[in-house]
Amino acid sequence: MTSWYVWSGFTENHFRRVLSYFGGVIGLMVKFEKFSAETLRKLEKPGLLLVGANKSGKCNVMTIGWGFVGVLWRKPVFVVVVRPSRFTHEFIEHAGEFTVNVPGEGMDKAVAYCGEVSGRRHDKFKKCKFTLVSGKKVRVPVIEECKIHYECKVVHKLRVKRNLIPTDVKKLFYPKGDYHTLYFGRILTVY
Repeated sequence: MTSWYVWSGFTENHFRRVLSYFGGVIGLMVKFEKFSAETLRKLEKPGLLLVGANKSGKCNVMTIGWGFVGVLWRKPVFVVVVRPSRFTHEFIEHAGEFTVNVPGEGMDKAVAYCGEVSGRRHDKFKKCKFTLVSGKKVRVPVIEECKIHYECKVVHKLRVKRNLIPTDVKKLFYPKGDYHTLYFGRILTVY
């Protein structure tokens, strides 16, 4: 009996390489699919907690309400949207990594606080009594009190192009001209 990969024009060696490549991706995609509905629900309300770290290990957390989860270049990605004026922006720029933490029940006030004050002037981790735990695949920590954690490595970034944004959107979301950077983070692990 001839194997299906011969019918498809693949050699057995080629088939094994493809299977090996996608084996790890498929395992991660199963986890990703398991958590994505809850992640998207929390993204809308109350928001998610984005953590960045600089080279010296100092961390900052901010609330995000805009983002995307999906697949890019056959890899699961989390796209976070951060204004250059935000303290976390410089951390992601320097480290090239970030974590996205999905808050558990009862964390709405802490999530709101992290979106209202700047980490330049406030220790949000201390105020919210967050416990930082080392990431499994990145140098940026996760917040232990959160129920889902995405560890991401930046694989691409884009600045929002002001000339491509409709006038009504500019007036509503960019009155100061502080256009977002979109960071495409390959999801290295989710748990």
